[in-house]
Amino acid sequence: MIPNLEKIPGVLGRIARRRFEVVAGREFGELPSPPPDVPSFSAALAAPGVTLIAEVKRRSPSRGEIASFAAAEVARAYARGGARAISVLTEPEFFGGSDQDLQEVRATVELPVLRKDFVVHPGQIWEARALGASAVLLIVAVLGGLTGAYLEEARKAGLDALVEVHDEAELALALEADASIIGVNNRNLISLEVDTSRAPELARKARAAGFSGLLVAESGYSHPEELAAARRFFDGFLVGSSLAAESDREAAVRRLLGR
Repeated sequence: MIPNLEKIPGVLGRIARRRFEVVAGREFGELPSPPPDVPSFSAALAAPGVTLIAEVKRRSPSRGEIASFAAAEVARAYARGGARAISVLTEPEFFGGSDQDLQEVRATVELPVLRKDFVVHPGQIWEARALGASAVLLIVAVLGGLTGAYLEEARKAGLDALVEVHDEAELALALEADASIIGVNNRNLISLEVDTSRAPELARKARAAGFSGLLVAESGYSHPEELAAARRFFDGFLVGSSLAAESDREAAVRRLLGR
């Protein structure tokens, strides 16, 4: 159940293929049990009001170095500011993350944690569970026709899955896979360009197609007015670089939420 990664172009293809090189040799058979009482990611998204998923992110291919920090410290600041969930990048080479970051965040805050990584092997889903994640990211541009199989694997592991799309063809695959949480990325993962009109457009198409699940907008948000303008389409917003780059991240979360 390995996706065909050779035809994925651009930066996304390079990251996905490198990730597979790293994880392909891992032994996933004897993972530890997950921490008890892991909170629900979907419940956080379904709560009334604006749900902010604040991201622990040190660097990215589009922005380069963002900040150097302790993951747990940043997560605490996000939680104090009013974030309802934390996204933790665990990809090390391109984003500067680690599995240890996720474990430290899980031990520090009582919020649900999304493992933000490039899933290219089913074992990574069970690994996310063992690390204490509440949810895993599944990128349709990486998984293609296997999106449904990976989504089913996440359900077997007891994890929510944020199924990420950035065009109509990927949205169709997510709907076909019966995703219950769809994330629309304003960033084109091939060219890295951001277009904040993409998320509302695809959100409208998802609802028109009968999707009744949870919708998350991703990338390109840094001001409360931007969240307010798109709020009617979405249950949550995932924000990374603009928050991680701030020196006072608690205050930055409060400003973004208009508090």
